[in-house]
Amino acid sequence: MYFIDVILPIPLKQTFTYSVNKDEALFLKPGMRVAVPFGKSKIYTAIVYRIHQVKPPTYETKSIDQILEEHAIITPVQLKHWEWIADYYMCTLGEVIRAALPGAFLLESETIIKLATKEPIDESQLNDEEFLLYESLRNQSTLHVNDVRSILDRKNVVAVLNSLMEKGIVEVHEEVFEIYKPKLKRYIGLAGEFQREEALKNLLDTLSRAPRQRQLLMTLFMMSSQEENVDSVLLQKKSETNASVLRTLIDKGVLEEYYLQKDRVEYVRDDGDAIKTLSEAQEEAFSEIKNLFKTHEINLLHGVTSSGKTEIYIRLIDELLATGQQVLYMLPEIALTTQLISRLQRFFGKKISVYHSKYSLNERVEVWNNVLQSKPKAQIIIGARSSLFLPFQNLGMVIIDEEHEPSFKQYSPAPRYHGRDAAIVLAGIHKAKVLLGSATPALETYFNAKEGKYGLVTLTERYGKVLMPDIELVDIREKHRKKRMTGHFSDCLLEEIRESLGNKEQVIFFQNRRGYSPVVECTTCGVAPQCPNCDVSLTYHQYKNQLRCHYCGYHMPMLQECMACGSPTLDTKGFGTEQIEEELKELFPEHRIARMDQDTTKGKHAYGKLIEKVENEEIDILVGTQMLAKGLDFRKVSLVGVMNADNLLNFPDFRAHERSFQLLQQVAGRAGRTEKRGKVLIQSFNPYHQILKQVSVHDYVAMFEEQLQERYQYKYPPYFRIIKITFRHRSLQTMQRAAVWFGEVLKIQLKDQVLGPESPPIGRIRNEYISNVLVKIPRGQSLNKTKGFIGKVQQRFFSQKEFARVKLVIDVDNY
Repeated sequence: MYFIDVILPIPLKQTFTYSVNKDEALFLKPGMRVAVPFGKSKIYTAIVYRIHQVKPPTYETKSIDQILEEHAIITPVQLKHWEWIADYYMCTLGEVIRAALPGAFLLESETIIKLATKEPIDESQLNDEEFLLYESLRNQSTLHVNDVRSILDRKNVVAVLNSLMEKGIVEVHEEVFEIYKPKLKRYIGLAGEFQREEALKNLLDTLSRAPRQRQLLMTLFMMSSQEENVDSVLLQKKSETNASVLRTLIDKGVLEEYYLQKDRVEYVRDDGDAIKTLSEAQEEAFSEIKNLFKTHEINLLHGVTSSGKTEIYIRLIDELLATGQQVLYMLPEIALTTQLISRLQRFFGKKISVYHSKYSLNERVEVWNNVLQSKPKAQIIIGARSSLFLPFQNLGMVIIDEEHEPSFKQYSPAPRYHGRDAAIVLAGIHKAKVLLGSATPALETYFNAKEGKYGLVTLTERYGKVLMPDIELVDIREKHRKKRMTGHFSDCLLEEIRESLGNKEQVIFFQNRRGYSPVVECTTCGVAPQCPNCDVSLTYHQYKNQLRCHYCGYHMPMLQECMACGSPTLDTKGFGTEQIEEELKELFPEHRIARMDQDTTKGKHAYGKLIEKVENEEIDILVGTQMLAKGLDFRKVSLVGVMNADNLLNFPDFRAHERSFQLLQQVAGRAGRTEKRGKVLIQSFNPYHQILKQVSVHDYVAMFEEQLQERYQYKYPPYFRIIKITFRHRSLQTMQRAAVWFGEVLKIQLKDQVLGPESPPIGRIRNEYISNVLVKIPRGQSLNKTKGFIGKVQQRFFSQKEFARVKLVIDVDNY
């Protein structure tokens, strides 16, 4: 007897054992997909994990339903990497597979209903609903369960189906349907019998009275000499004919049509550009990186904004491609992939594939298969954090650009992994090199470089020896006092805007809050509309005239009067990107103004279109959130305005000052990236803040040393590891009891390393009350033993009946 352990990504995300026969056991390999029965009747996709002959002692095994593939879609290296992710981030392997695989690979059976007999039945025994369903099945051989719901116009159809099954009229079974459908493209060729010269000559003579057919045929000969396969649509277009002319020739047997599988997204080489010559500073950094790779597997390139880090990456990729190895180029934002693709396409063309969540299921499956089969079109993978899950066969290098970005961290759902750290481990398994790049590295990364764990290469000058932007801090408290503010703009900022626009240059404004206003308040009674599901006020979005919650999505029309006192005196407090955009349109009506935030970039190609407009100088002023700060390269931007730096600095988080420095420095880096020196104005009520002073003189090292001292003093990373345990429940009392119980049990062994439980600044989201417990682990203490202890406490926690419905989330390295 043979058995296989399979991982069920859905519904329970756990591992189960099924029985197989000897032939199946010999055929199956780890990483293959099989369909297995689970529960009463459902069939799910599962991944083969292990094949053995040990029967499970606790339950009777079922047989698998079917084998879905002839080859494994997951490699042994992937499984090894995913086991590490599951172990390190304290989640199940099923949860990792669920996150890693494109949705099209994870199938769930669908309920199909058909007649059990073709013999006539006694219709008098059926009620109205049963008769309606019976009549439908007589006209249609099978029905999906959703069709039954539509026909009967009710959600619960189980009773009707059970009644018909008991009477022997219908039968129900489960079928698994593949979601992925390959794209087939139609091509045209000359039929075999007309390949000979004599037959072809006779054919052309017979077509002398059909000029359009003859024209199509002549165009086909011309196109065949240039390309192997002639596309039917292109053929019709070039010959200036239509589908009916083509169909006539096919029906006559003169032409043959055939279909070939094509990828939905393909990149072609634009100009075949030669790789740019590096500047002296870039060449020095490039040589240093190559030398460091001999002694360090992981290196950090700390280069100021616009220093030309991408050009160094391109040179490294070019050298690696000659060895036939694959390259993973990770970026924090999908917006960045748009601009980078066009740059890399000029050098590497068809060798590029892109992978991120804005792609459709089918497109992601095609990239997955291309990487698995090591196709030339998948030698360079550009993608967001999910791209590290791809089935690399021969990974040679991982480049992580803007490695400091919080977007690399997955917060929900599990696995709550950090893309940078998981990619470093992946590279280690493949024995590949890692290059981290940033103008403002994460504190932990720079600390590792200073400690000698990573190699460090510094690039201190901008490409073309352009000066770093001139950063000016504007005291808006003083400007308000002297009445020199127009809306949210200081007089000096408006003066700089007019100068830049007068010089036909572009301007960027940064405000890290979308919407029109975060609070709408009644000036009579002081009441502000709150979200009914969360402990937050509703944000006003003017473009939809809505009040919206950014946590649960709840929305309502904008109020005309106060809900508490009925007074019409409603006023907005604070400001977001929408309000800045509106003010700019009033101040500069003759200029083209656009906004870049989550609301304006929802579509698949929305980022690309907006970036293209800026590059083509179709936009004069761009207002945006932190999307603007992530490595975008706009050549004509000379001025950057930060509307209010204070909300960044005052965020309740131990990384607030580091993140503020990184964000402001990155936003400032969008200015003056060509010949002319850029200008940056940062508005603040506290311009003497230490971080703002360090930003104004581009002093990363001073910020690093100051923050490092604070981290050591207050026991934070990189000196301590942090595990955050979150409790959620609809009852405040149950949640509090659960958090206190867990915290007290942890303190038995970990003592003062455990902080909390404490409620976060927003204590209720989606009608669930929240509490956090923080575990700080010093560098000398075993992380695995500590996690093992937390895991045991977690098992004891779930065995308590009182806490069975409390949601528990463990987030390792939650920063």
